[in-house]
Amino acid sequence: MPIKSRIRTVPHYPHQGIMFRDITTLLKDPIGLRATIQQIVQRYKHVKIDKVVGIESRGFIVGTPVAYELNLGFVPIRKRGKLPAETVGRDYQLEYGSDRIEIHLDAIKPGERVLLVDDLIATGGTAEAAVKLIEDMGGIVVECCFVIELPDIGGRARLEKMGQKVFALCEFEGD
Repeated sequence: MPIKSRIRTVPHYPHQGIMFRDITTLLKDPIGLRATIQQIVQRYKHVKIDKVVGIESRGFIVGTPVAYELNLGFVPIRKRGKLPAETVGRDYQLEYGSDRIEIHLDAIKPGERVLLVDDLIATGGTAEAAVKLIEDMGGIVVECCFVIELPDIGGRARLEKMGQKVFALCEFEGD
């Protein structure tokens, strides 16, 4: 079942010239949601993984049911100041300025094999920071998994340059 047809494109959001790929239309469709989770689970059901890590916020929506179906725990990576216990963080660059993501200090043990999940990869800046954060904790990223890839923006190449494997369920050309 092609999920791409269930993803809405919103022109000029959040800025003029941006074609925003909105997965809320995919998520509200029970067939689309089920197909998305099942396709990801099928890919990883025979892979040695210890935890699924999702990047705020849509990575939570996709990553949690994937972790559940794989009988694994789920770990959130959140924006600065959102996690209640002791955290470790990584700063990363945005188009205009910088931001920070954090993870609980006890979320990943050294040597644990992690599947990193998010809804979309564009420039790869947030995913790169997440990979580095996981590696800082001694975790091993098995693969970076996305629902959508925007191949013309270069995020895959950025992650692959770090030695990471990248998988996406569908692609949208252009930006």
